[in-house]
Amino acid sequence: MLLRIITVVAVLALCSCDEGEWKEVRIAQGVLRGRKDPDGPYTFYNIPYATAPTGPDRYKAPLPAPVWSQPRDAIDEEVICFQGENAFVSLGLMKEDCLIANVFVPDTEEINLPVMVYVHGGAFEFGSGNWMSFKHLVREKNVIVVTFNYRLGVHGFLCLGTQDAPGNAGMKDQVALLKWVQKNIAHFGGDPDDVTILGGSAGSISVSLLMLSKSAEGLFTKVVPESGVSVSTISTQIDPIETAKNYARMLNFHDVDDIYALEAFYKNTPIESLVIATFFDIKNISLIFHPCIERQTDEEAFLTESPINIIKNGKYKKVPVLVGVSNMEGILQMMNYERWKNGMNEKFSDFLPADLQFESEKEKEEIAQKIKEFYFKGKPVGDESVLEYVEYFGDVMFAYPTLRTVSLLVENGHYQIYLYEYSFVDEHTAVVPYTNVRGATHCAQSMAIVDGMAIPFVTTDENNLTAEYKRIKAIMRDIWYNFAVHGKPVPEGSPLPAWPATDATGSPYISLGREIDLRHSFWKKSASLWDKLYQMYYREPRAPPQPPKKDRTEL
Repeated sequence: MLLRIITVVAVLALCSCDEGEWKEVRIAQGVLRGRKDPDGPYTFYNIPYATAPTGPDRYKAPLPAPVWSQPRDAIDEEVICFQGENAFVSLGLMKEDCLIANVFVPDTEEINLPVMVYVHGGAFEFGSGNWMSFKHLVREKNVIVVTFNYRLGVHGFLCLGTQDAPGNAGMKDQVALLKWVQKNIAHFGGDPDDVTILGGSAGSISVSLLMLSKSAEGLFTKVVPESGVSVSTISTQIDPIETAKNYARMLNFHDVDDIYALEAFYKNTPIESLVIATFFDIKNISLIFHPCIERQTDEEAFLTESPINIIKNGKYKKVPVLVGVSNMEGILQMMNYERWKNGMNEKFSDFLPADLQFESEKEKEEIAQKIKEFYFKGKPVGDESVLEYVEYFGDVMFAYPTLRTVSLLVENGHYQIYLYEYSFVDEHTAVVPYTNVRGATHCAQSMAIVDGMAIPFVTTDENNLTAEYKRIKAIMRDIWYNFAVHGKPVPEGSPLPAWPATDATGSPYISLGREIDLRHSFWKKSASLWDKLYQMYYREPRAPPQPPKKDRTEL
C-alpha cells in the first residue's frame, strides 16, 4: 500500500508547462523536463542512468548516475557508445560515458502502467537506444517504453578475467539500467512490478542472458527474445582470451601472450583507436566481442557459469517467455554472399559454428562435407542454391539454437514458454536475390512492432505501408502487449487462435504470417542433424583462466 501511495504522489508531481508541450518529473537524480512528441507520447531523452568509468577503468562495471540541481531538459542529443563505422548506424555523438536512457510516456493520467524495456541489437558491436522508435505502441497501448545505450564491442565485452577487465561491462550496464527502472519508473507513471524486457538480435540474446543472471533477478517479470537465445554460438565467447589476443593483433599489438601487457594495451590505448567494425568478416557463425563467462573476480559478476549449465541446474528465476524467429533469418548473411560463396565451395569447414570442436582437421572436413551435402544436395554454393545458403545460415545462427534452448528450458522445468515463427511478407518485401521468393528476414518481427529504425534504408512512415502490413502490425502489437500485461500472448476472449505453451519438441507454436494459426511442430528435419552434432562435438564457452601472479620486480 505504501508503494502505491508513493507512486500516486510521484505521478501527481508531473506538471504541465508551456501549454502542455512540456512535462516535468522528479526522479531520484533531479527534475527532468520531457517534451510532447507530435506522434503522441511524452519523450524523455538522454537521461543518465549510470556513469561509464573512463580511462584505465573503462572495462569495469558502471558507476552511480550523476545528479543535478536544476531542471534538466531531456532532449535527444543523439549520444551513442563507441562503435566502428558501418552502414547500419545513423550519425551520432560517440562518447565514452554514453550510458543514457530514453523514456516514452503516454499522454494519460493513469498510473501503474505496464513497462517495456527494449534492448537494442547490433551484434553487440553497433546500435543505440534511439535506433528504434516505439511511439505508436506507447500511444495505442498505454504502455511506457524504455530504451537505452550500453557499452559495445571491445569497450563493453573485453573479457580478460583480471580485476580491471573482468568482462561483461555491457551486460552490467544493462543490469544497472534495470535497477534504474525499478528505482525511477513509478515517477513516470509506470509499475516497477510489471516490467517486461524485450530485444532483437543481440538484444534478444541479452534478455535471454539477463533471465539467467543472478545479478538481474527480480528486476523484470517477463522476457521477449526476438531472434536470438542464450545457448548459441553467438551468445557467449568460446575463448575470450584468444579473442582478445586476435583482436590486438588486428590492431598491430603482438605481445599478446603476456596477459598484463595485453591488459595494459587495452587500458592505455585511446578508446577511439580500439574500435573497428568486425561483424561483416566473421565466417564461423560467431562474433568478436560479446558476452562471456566471467572468472569470479568480485560480487558484480554477471555470468560465472555457461548458460547451458545454468539452465540444466535450474539456477535462475523462471518467468514467462515469448520467443521465436523469422522464417528466413539467413537473409541476414546475403550481405556476405558474393564474398563467401566461392570460399564455401573451397573449404566449407571455415563456415561451421565456432562452438563445434573436432579432434582433428580431417574429422572437421569430413563433418563439413556431410553438412554441405545435407543442405546443398551436391550442388555448389552459388546463384542456383541461394535459398539453401539462406536456410543454412538461418538454421545455424537462429532457428536451431532457438529450438535447442527452448528444449533445454522445458526439459528442466521452465514451462511458461510461448514459441512462434514470423513469416509475413507483402509486395514491398524484397525478393531473395537470384530468386522470386520472399521471406521474413532477421528480426522482421521486431520491425512489425516498432515504428521503424533510425537507419537510412528503413522507413518510419506507417502511412506508406500496405493494408496487409498495417493489419499484421496491429496484431503483433496486440500480442506483445497482451504478453506484457497478462504473461500470455493470447488471453481468453481474444479473436486469435488459442496459444498454449510449447513442449520440449517445439510443439505447439504459432505461425505469424498472413494467416495466424497454431502448428505442430517447430522441429525441422535439420534439427536431428544438429542435435547429433552438438551431442558429439559441442564446445562449451569457458571463463578466462586466473592470471599468473605479477613478478614483484615489475611492480
